Amino acid sequence: MKTLEIERATEPLSKYAARLRSGMLVLTSHSKPVAAVVSLNGVDRESLSLSSNPEFMKIIRHAREDFAKGRKLSLAEMKKAFA
Repeated sequence: MKTLEIERATEPLSKYAARLRSGMLVLTSHSKPVAAVVSLNGVDRESLSLSSNPEFMKIIRHAREDFAKGRKLSLAEMKKAFA
């Protein structure tokens, strides 16, 4: 992860974004993070949209919690439940 003090930026953000091949560039002001430019190489629009949707992320979080607690269905159980 790279950081850049906004006060030291000498180019438009588009230039920094164009050079960012992976990871992220965290923009700071007085050493405190204020924004980030994130590489989206290899990310499709649908994945980006879902990953920024709070309701979808809530569903994923609950599913992960259930899985960690052992609440899961086998394929056979799933077929039986939804057949």
